[in-house]
Amino acid sequence: MSASEVAVGAADFTGPLRDTGSPLEAATLNALDRLQHVLTPQPTGADRFRADNEAGRFGRIFGGQLVAQAMAAAAATVTGPSPHSIHAAFLRAGDCDAPLDIIVDRTRDGRSMSIRHVEVRQTGRTLLTATVSFDTNPETADATTEFNDTPQAHPLLQHWVQQAPPRLAQRGSTWIVTPPPLEMRIAEAPVFLGGSQAPGERTHWMRLPRDNDGGPVADAVLLAYATDYLLVDMALRSHPQRVGYGTHTGLTLDHAVWLHRPVQFDRWHAYTQQTVAVGGHRALVRGSIVDSTGRHVASTAQEVLIRPTDGAPARKAENQ
Repeated sequence: MSASEVAVGAADFTGPLRDTGSPLEAATLNALDRLQHVLTPQPTGADRFRADNEAGRFGRIFGGQLVAQAMAAAAATVTGPSPHSIHAAFLRAGDCDAPLDIIVDRTRDGRSMSIRHVEVRQTGRTLLTATVSFDTNPETADATTEFNDTPQAHPLLQHWVQQAPPRLAQRGSTWIVTPPPLEMRIAEAPVFLGGSQAPGERTHWMRLPRDNDGGPVADAVLLAYATDYLLVDMALRSHPQRVGYGTHTGLTLDHAVWLHRPVQFDRWHAYTQQTVAVGGHRALVRGSIVDSTGRHVASTAQEVLIRPTDGAPARKAENQ
């Protein structure tokens, strides 16, 4: 274990993250700096873009990064309406060390809505295809959800890394040394950190580690990125059979996000996930995201492939 792992690993991850000056806060802010860079695709031609990748954490490009980059590139070709949905299919795993090429097709521009088809490629191979829809989406009144829960009642995700069994400690340490660019709080250990399988839904809280003034499109793109976390883990948690990262491989097949209203992602959001169907090697996980005022701001759905490793060494799940 490196000196930085020891320093960060000795911290208390049950308290606040923001404005603490802690090594974890510094690493999380650095991760957000990097993410905001890779979510700003650089034009290379008419509706063509080039983008880099986050630091590797899963042994491949995180699916949420590709989803967010597709949305960001599509948004760069639209004037006026904001993103309201993305439907993405993952076709191949990506290499974190090679740049990406993003191609946008202007499928339709209407009076209030626009649609873009996006391909994300790497070394000539398509990694992801997506349809991104945009709408002027005027603000309307909405019913709110009351929460008895609060994010401060739960420890940071990194707390569960500290509690992980020794066999999972090395993989888990990545979430401390190279943390996601988010503050995430959860009441139980995820399966990939030694948590138990259990039926029913699970909620975690999430927000950016600092204020964000990038505007509504930037908030939407960052939320789309964050929606990909813990969905594969949720499918494993609630699977009717005995499954785990040591015996099974979990991969994302497709991912959908619907944005119901503008997001302020530097504020707390509760992300509730539930496995709604398991058939063969596939599982469907559904999610709902509610902001700190109780408004339902987004919905998600993801199809996950869970299959035995057949005695071969288990690969890391694309999205933990």
